Amino acid sequence: MEEDVLPKVKRSFYAVVVKRILDIVISSAALIILSPLLLTVCVLELIFHGSPVIYRTRRPGKDGRIFNMYKFRSMTNERGADGLLLPEDKRLTRFGHFIRKLSIDELPGLINIVKGDMSIVGPRPLLIEYLPYYNARHAMRHAVRPGLTLERIDGTDSGTWTWREQFENDIWYIEHISFITDVRMLFAIVKAVFRRSENRASDTRTPFDGTNLDETRGRNELGIEKHFDSLEKKD
Repeated sequence: MEEDVLPKVKRSFYAVVVKRILDIVISSAALIILSPLLLTVCVLELIFHGSPVIYRTRRPGKDGRIFNMYKFRSMTNERGADGLLLPEDKRLTRFGHFIRKLSIDELPGLINIVKGDMSIVGPRPLLIEYLPYYNARHAMRHAVRPGLTLERIDGTDSGTWTWREQFENDIWYIEHISFITDVRMLFAIVKAVFRRSENRASDTRTPFDGTNLDETRGRNELGIEKHFDSLEKKD
C-alpha cells in the first residue's frame, strides 16, 4: 500500500543550509522591492475590508509546530446570528477575489519566511484541524518548513486537485528538494500568477477529514458548511 511507504526526506547541504539563506535573502529583497505594492494594498484593504489589513491564521509548521501565518484579508468579518463567521462565498469581496486570483493576498507571508516559520517553496501549511487525520506517509509533509507555495509537479491547473494528489505532490517535493527543483517551482509560481487561477480564487474544496483523499466534488456540491476554530480567531 502506498500509504504504508514512508518518504525519505532529502537532507542535502542545499536543503539544510543554502535553502534557508536564499529564503532570507530573497524574501527580504522582495519585501523592499514590493513595498509600494504592499502599501497600496494596505490602503485598499482599509477601504474594502476595514481594519485590520492583515489576517492572522494559526497553521502547523515544521514538525507540526503551530505559528501565525500572515495574509492580506480577502473577506469581510461578517457573522451570522449564531456569532459564527458567514460562509466564505458570502464574505469574499470583489477586491478579495482579485488579490486571491493574482496571489497578492499571500505576500505578507514573506514576513513568515524571514522569521523562519516558512520557506518560499514547500508544502502549503493547511489547517491545524487536519493534523489528526493524516496517515503516517502524508504527515511527513511537515518534515520541512511549509512553503508560500508549491505548484503541481505536472504543471496543470485542473479543477480536480484532490487531497491525495496534493499530499503526494508534497511528498515528491520533500524527497527531491534541490536548487534545480526550487528554480523550477519558482518559474511555475510566476506562470501560475499570470495564469490567474480561478480555482484558487474561488476555492470551494471540501475540508479534509481523513476519508476523502480522492474526493473531487466541492463543499458546495456536498452541502458542507463547516467552521474551524483556527479560522474563527478575531484579530
